[in-house]
Amino acid sequence: MKVFVTGTDGYIGVMLAQMLLERGHEVTGCDTGFHRSGWLYNGAKKLPYTLTKDIRNITDEDLKGFEAVIHLAELSNDPVGELTPNITYDINHLGTVELAKKAKKAGISRFVYFSSCSVYGASSTSASDEHSRTEPLTAYAKCKLLVERDLAPMADDNFSPTFLRNATAYGPSPRQRFDLVVNNLSGLAWTTKQIKMDSDGTPWRPLVHLLDISQAACCTLEAPRQIVHNQVFNVGDNNENYQVKDIAKIVSDTFPGCTLSMGTRGGDKRDYRVNFDKINSTLPGFKCKYTVPMGARQLLKIFQAIDMTPEVFQSKGHTRLKQIQYLLATKQIDADFFWTA
Repeated sequence: MKVFVTGTDGYIGVMLAQMLLERGHEVTGCDTGFHRSGWLYNGAKKLPYTLTKDIRNITDEDLKGFEAVIHLAELSNDPVGELTPNITYDINHLGTVELAKKAKKAGISRFVYFSSCSVYGASSTSASDEHSRTEPLTAYAKCKLLVERDLAPMADDNFSPTFLRNATAYGPSPRQRFDLVVNNLSGLAWTTKQIKMDSDGTPWRPLVHLLDISQAACCTLEAPRQIVHNQVFNVGDNNENYQVKDIAKIVSDTFPGCTLSMGTRGGDKRDYRVNFDKINSTLPGFKCKYTVPMGARQLLKIFQAIDMTPEVFQSKGHTRLKQIQYLLATKQIDADFFWTA
């Protein structure tokens, strides 16, 4: 299948593009290039041709001849979304809807959208499935839900959107992020030999390895249309819902010599568990292959191989908010998040 993938220079995108190529798909990427400086190790065997372009500037001509779009390229994550909420809505909501409209006009039949389990917000009393109440708490999460709302009515015989509500990602990627909970705690364990939690660690998080997310996108493309047409899928595994304190314990036990201390402060409103029965019983070929302990061991192996320093761990290239703040402060991007030169 000829696939147009946005966000191919991102944390997940670089690995997803490789997986698609390995499975025989023809891939063209598109990325604005904000986070290309965050290259941790040479772990991508295949990289697609990639347009350097903001999704708001994608044209009908750019999309000509493709059979599917997989859309990752949005402002990520919650802290970046709250930095300038108006721009977050402009890119993540309106920009995505316009991209879908152009894709439909270009005759592209499949549109796979990367949504998020963060749309459930605060629901730890029970595991949320695709029909559960949504309660997004941030601009980032609210935009995900707005896109789902606006793209669903576009579905017809010729245009088939699918919404993948991914759990919180983790695991190694050449374009590494350290602002995700497992990755961050692993970086702290390696560089400081200690994890000091300010909170009591009681909030719940659903977690999923970035390669399992990539697998879900591939399986969606390859599934019979009637299975994925205008469907929402939570992406993850029921066994991969963890309290933050348990994540910290897994990481501290994985990294030799690391100590763990817990705090008493609460107050994190993001607290949710998720049910993943639908994707595991419905999407052909999908089954999560990774667990948090496996991901922590992978990260340890990478850190050992590259002898990762504290400076690398703390660098702006591996944290979305730091990099965006740097690009704004140096006026490399303007107030609307377009490149200035």
